[in-house]
Amino acid sequence: MGLLPVMGIIVLLLSCTQKRIFFFQRRPGLHEKPFLLIKFSTLHDLPSGVEETGEDLNERLTPIGRYLRKLSLDELPQLWNVLKGEMSLVGPRPLLMEYLPLYAEVDRIRHQVRPGITGWAQVNGRNTLSFKARFAYDRWYVANQSMMLDGKILWMTLGKVFRRKDVYQSEGVSSPKFDGTN
Repeated sequence: MGLLPVMGIIVLLLSCTQKRIFFFQRRPGLHEKPFLLIKFSTLHDLPSGVEETGEDLNERLTPIGRYLRKLSLDELPQLWNVLKGEMSLVGPRPLLMEYLPLYAEVDRIRHQVRPGITGWAQVNGRNTLSFKARFAYDRWYVANQSMMLDGKILWMTLGKVFRRKDVYQSEGVSSPKFDGTN
């Protein structure tokens, strides 16, 4: 309940400054079943007919969006995904659907658990990690998952968020595109 006023303020700010409040995207969940992930919108919309390159994200970040990402507040709406049973508080972060064919077979294990808002990879480097390292952390998490570990990850996440550590790989850009090798 304590997060509702914070989310209400964010909704109010976003509704006064941009067209969209929420961002929805299909992501692979448990057993690679797609679900609609929800976040606060942090980017200016692309003009119609213009395709996203991934390299234009820094320029498209809204002033409020930059702040929301820095504090990880853009992730708060995913609590709805948790309530719906599509996500967990802790688990491997759900990546893009388009990445599924690029996974090495050993990395598909990350889909044997619900994806999480935070995870072992996030508290061990987050967006500064290569995908190879993230997947190694995800495999370790799946093999060692426990309530005690989840509690530790949640505690470590709070420290990362309050220190704003490892949020960006470079200023404003969360993560490079996965090409199956990096």
